[in-house]
Amino acid sequence: MKIAVIGANGKAGRLIVKEALSRNLDVTAITRSENKSDAAKSLQKDLFSLKYEDLKDFDVIINAFGTSPANAPQHITSLMHLCDILSGKNNRLLIIGGAGSLYTNPEHTKKVIDAPDFPDAFKPTAGNMSKSLDELRKRDDVKWTYISPAAAFKADGARTGKYVLAGEEFTVNAKGESIISYADYAIAMIDEAVKGNHIQQRISVHGE
Repeated sequence: MKIAVIGANGKAGRLIVKEALSRNLDVTAITRSENKSDAAKSLQKDLFSLKYEDLKDFDVIINAFGTSPANAPQHITSLMHLCDILSGKNNRLLIIGGAGSLYTNPEHTKKVIDAPDFPDAFKPTAGNMSKSLDELRKRDDVKWTYISPAAAFKADGARTGKYVLAGEEFTVNAKGESIISYADYAIAMIDEAVKGNHIQQRISVHGE
């Protein structure tokens, strides 16, 4: 299996690359600047400049794109650019999502981001990531999977080797916590890359 990781220089991207390499997968890092991940293969190119010719040989493309709150609308435009160039193709697109778009009621009318105590500082990023999922749901021409992490997404958290797979609704572990490390999230991401069980679905993961 050939996997490309867009944004491989980021904290999540590097751990996803590392996890994929640990399973002897063929990994290429796609980065805007010099490759700093463990991948031996790399393509230095801005996401918005990517064309299908750049991605055609990969079975799975993992979008680990990240940006500052000031540029938060790029979560939408970057994802739609990838969808446009992968439209009608067999390549799968996996996306690091956000927890703000998870539903908090069975009717799926309220999201985490809608809570009155949701921090204002996180709203630009969470709001635009939620909108990007709304746009993604309209795309039946792309083999996408959107994976939301837990509310507490810990960059320096330990790799326990375990995670809980959930769906569209906000869930917690036995301790009442919604938390997962980047390293454990990377395991879930590569599991989905290998298995492909949730095409055109949003799933979520949290730690035990």
